[in-house]
Amino acid sequence: ETKVKVVKNKIAPPFKEAHFDILYGEGTSREGEILDLGSEAKIVEKSGAWYSYNGERIGQGKDNARNFLKERPELAREIENKVRVSLGVPELGAIKGAEPGGKKAAKEVKEVKEIKEVE
Repeated sequence: ETKVKVVKNKIAPPFKEAHFDILYGEGTSREGEILDLGSEAKIVEKSGAWYSYNGERIGQGKDNARNFLKERPELAREIENKVRVSLGVPELGAIKGAEPGGKKAAKEVKEVKEIKEVE
C-alpha cells in the first residue's frame, strides 16, 4: 500500500492523504481499489482476513481477493458499479470480452475500422 500526502495544491485543500496499491509491472491496482471502496460501502464484506461478496468468499487476504477479481472481470465490474451507485457516480458500461482499453478491445476497434475502409 502506498501513502501519498498532498502538501501544496492550487485546486484542493492541503495536507490530505490518499492510500492505494501500486503493483510492480502493473501500476495502480484497480481491483484493490474496488475491494477497499467496496468494503467501506459495505458491498464487500470483510471478516478478519476474508473478503466476501453476496455470501460467497472471494479470497483470504487482499492479494488473493484481488487475483480472484482479476480472473473474473464481470464480477469486478458488478462490484465497481455498485460502489459507483453508492457514491453517486455514473455506472460503467458492459464488458465486451475485455476491459476497456485492453488489447482485445483495441483489436476489435481496429477490425471495425478496417471493415469500414473496405466498404
